[in-house]
Amino acid sequence: MKRLEGKSALITGSARGIGRAFAQAYIDEGATVAIADINLERAQATALELGPNAYPVRMDVTDQVSIDEAIAAVVAHTGKLDILINNAALFDLAPIVDISRDSFERLFSINVSGTLFTLQAAARQMIKQGHGGRIINMASQAGRRGEALVAVYCATKAAVISLTQSAGLDLIKHGINVNAIAPGVVDGEHWDGVDAMFARFENRPLGEKKKLVGEQVPFGRMGTAQDLTGMAVFLASSDSEYVVAQTYNVDGGNWMS
Repeated sequence: MKRLEGKSALITGSARGIGRAFAQAYIDEGATVAIADINLERAQATALELGPNAYPVRMDVTDQVSIDEAIAAVVAHTGKLDILINNAALFDLAPIVDISRDSFERLFSINVSGTLFTLQAAARQMIKQGHGGRIINMASQAGRRGEALVAVYCATKAAVISLTQSAGLDLIKHGINVNAIAPGVVDGEHWDGVDAMFARFENRPLGEKKKLVGEQVPFGRMGTAQDLTGMAVFLASSDSEYVVAQTYNVDGGNWMS
């Protein structure tokens, strides 16, 4: 039997990248997945590509009305919500003396407030249903330590780890397991943008930072979105029933904790 047979999942920021890979993995394991994204057209295209067990939902995690409407859309479509992945996030970098208040507030609004209030809305629905659920937050190895140019992003991901611990301890009494995944450096469209930022601030040629960080991973390469899907399926399944408030590093050995 498929591990997520009959489950209803909502994955934020899942029209592309890591979120899309999670959606595909969940569908392969029998779940129905809401492809939630601020860009509805992109979500529609992705849902069409993934097949009948995927459907699009427009969702802006910085807008409480949008969050509530997205949860309601999932319940209207499948009758329930069993799994949430808080995947939507934003990255930026700058030296400490150049960090702008706008960048700070934007990253915290999406990465921290968006995670908390989407988690809250999902938890309320799961409590109402009365049969528990699974909530998975996307942290990062950046949340395990500071980085000179990445102060704000690191702080947001440290906050996600802390929220995961607090929410996990609070919600397990309702049968809701809250855990997180901390990826390392994951190749793809996102890291192409990160590489360009480092090239600007560290005066490097394009591609050099990406090459260097890949070489530094003990496993021998950067990760891929598919490297994360096994953990995402595990944390959503009954196999993780006794796992509470944990953040799992899936990073090729970059960080040990």
